[in-house]
Amino acid sequence: MTFITNFIYALIRISTPIIYVAICSTFSAQAGLMNMAGESMMLVAALSGVMFSALFHNVWLGILCGMLSSMIIVLIICYATFHMKVDLYLMSISMNMALGGGVVFFVWVVCGNKQNTAGYIESLALGNVDIPLIKDVPILGAIISGHNLFTYFAIIMTVVVWYILYKTKLGLQIRAIGQNPQAAESVGINVERVYTIAFLMAAAIGAFGGMYLSMGYQNFFSKGLTGSRGFVGMAAATIGNNQPFGALIMSFVFGIAYALTNYLMPVIKDNYLMMALPFIMTTVVYLVICAVRTSAEKRQELAKRKALLKMEMESREIHQ
Repeated sequence: MTFITNFIYALIRISTPIIYVAICSTFSAQAGLMNMAGESMMLVAALSGVMFSALFHNVWLGILCGMLSSMIIVLIICYATFHMKVDLYLMSISMNMALGGGVVFFVWVVCGNKQNTAGYIESLALGNVDIPLIKDVPILGAIISGHNLFTYFAIIMTVVVWYILYKTKLGLQIRAIGQNPQAAESVGINVERVYTIAFLMAAAIGAFGGMYLSMGYQNFFSKGLTGSRGFVGMAAATIGNNQPFGALIMSFVFGIAYALTNYLMPVIKDNYLMMALPFIMTTVVYLVICAVRTSAEKRQELAKRKALLKMEMESREIHQ
């Protein structure tokens, strides 16, 4: 039982950054935008949060600056996409590649090394929180209580995004544009403005995923910090049908791959295999879920055809 409890606790902790990026991708996907810039959002926010929290000696100002830096990156992408007519997919990938090396260069300029900011920048971080009453409940307390503030906020953010998308006027406009931008524009909705707002809000959410890694999971920025979690989060959102709670569930499913990798470290000694293992597991899970979904869709289609054929036969019998 102790092993199961510890594993679930680790799963929730490891899944936190994936949840943020999955919710971020869900929000932009509802507007009809393929958000491939999750990695760049996480990277720039993770580094900015560390730098500015150390500069201002205030963790909340550091988090605010991390969010703003991610939103600035998205403003650049939006300008290039909506005004310069650059392809969104290519622009997002280019930004990921640019910042993948750019943040390392910045760390080298400031700290004199390309690995991390530890020992050079005194970053602040959010701590873990014990939930009153629940922390004393056997098993449940060990699983739910004691997580980082970023983790609890990720669950809250899922509910907030659902509320915005399905209970507000802005959410209605976002979903309308995602389904048919021409029709939305015909009724007076400023499509470009809503696109930009949706992408900016997605950037603010995705930024928390990066800051969790540099200001929650640890208190410094390091090279390769995100570990391609931005793409894993996008996959979680896609398989979750771009629905907030679907994305949340799939984030935990993909988080199992990372949690299992940690437990297999004493058994598997090859570092390169360990680096690839989460993505191998993620790919397998993705293929299995897609196969199950495709099979279910085929069964539904077959059932519809049988029902239609039965109705045609009954109609012929009536006419005869």
